[in-house]
Amino acid sequence: MRIWKWTLAVTDLQSLPIPEGARLLTVQAQGDMPQLWALVDEKAPILHHTFATYGTGNPMPDGDPGAYVGTYQISGGALVFHVFEPFNAGAEPREASASGNLLYDTRKNT
Repeated sequence: MRIWKWTLAVTDLQSLPIPEGARLLTVQAQGDMPQLWALVDEKAPILHHTFATYGTGNPMPDGDPGAYVGTYQISGGALVFHVFEPFNAGAEPREASASGNLLYDTRKNT
């Protein structure tokens, strides 16, 4: 087991390659970049998870937006975003390429 992190784009929807069974821990800004940390089994197959990001006060879909993942602030707290994993997104097993969104494991970076 390890804790890995992914940089989140400041965008409405995105997909990240995350090992199956990962436990999402937190979303926070590091510097001025939003990051997602998860406890993972690095030997598990990769699933692509969809994440939706909503700015405070911005429209959201009717109904349940999915599982709440976390909130982050950027631009000195002037912009606040909330991240959800939609229930109906459906992840499919795939192999992550070397150019995937997986950026770091904690042995090398904070």
